[in-house]
Amino acid sequence: MSRIIERFAQLGRDDRTALIPYLTAGDPEPAATVPLLQAVAAAGADLIELGVPFSDPMADGPVIQAACERALAQQTRLRDVLDMTADFRHKDPNTPLILMTYCNPIAAMGERAFAMAAAAAGVDGVLVVDLPPEEAQATRDALLGEGLDPIFLLAPTSSDERIGKVAAQARGYIYYVSLRGTTGADRLDFDDAAKCIARIRARTALPIGIGFGIKDAATAARAAELADAVIVGSALVQTAHEADDACAAVSALMQELRRGLDARAVQGGDA
Repeated sequence: MSRIIERFAQLGRDDRTALIPYLTAGDPEPAATVPLLQAVAAAGADLIELGVPFSDPMADGPVIQAACERALAQQTRLRDVLDMTADFRHKDPNTPLILMTYCNPIAAMGERAFAMAAAAAGVDGVLVVDLPPEEAQATRDALLGEGLDPIFLLAPTSSDERIGKVAAQARGYIYYVSLRGTTGADRLDFDDAAKCIARIRARTALPIGIGFGIKDAATAARAAELADAVIVGSALVQTAHEADDACAAVSALMQELRRGLDARAVQGGDA
């Protein structure tokens, strides 16, 4: 059983919603990545998504696009990200870590070589943003062969057929993109998300994480009413970029988010 599956099982027993922060590797500088990973873990992260900088991050909004540009300007490449992951895993053997990337970096390394290197570095799952389930067999086989969970995206526009295909191939959890747009947007429609997540739940027993548009304790708490995990990216990336002390600032935001989720859980238990 993977660390991802074990963590969600434990959260389910505790009736808690997972908090999953996203960080871009190499931003605001490469030396900051491992300390930031440690900081979010200490501040309440249940799982962590780490983005591999890419030159054409089509699913990402301006904040993460800019983070990728900064990281690439400092020569952060996939192998560097794997080294960062290995360093973090040496310091933290328990927190599940998911790499979020695009097809090109994996293709450049080779699917099997990437899967082997990711597993050796302590990665637990991989989300390839631009890999549809119809084209995922080779990558999925390589990941599963090394004990890694392939994570897939679903969106408000996903058809029942697409949901079924993703449900059949995904492991660990499913990432529900709550907005018809890029990361960092703020138009989250909770009623629409509730309907879409209900359609997904009808076709899978996997945990569902909701991301895009979640930026503070209030939106995190509302999202937690719908999903098993709340994923926060752009708000954390922007906070790290703007702060004089990135670790302290990110920790403070994480603690705010964690309090929002935990307060919602207490209120739900009293209802």
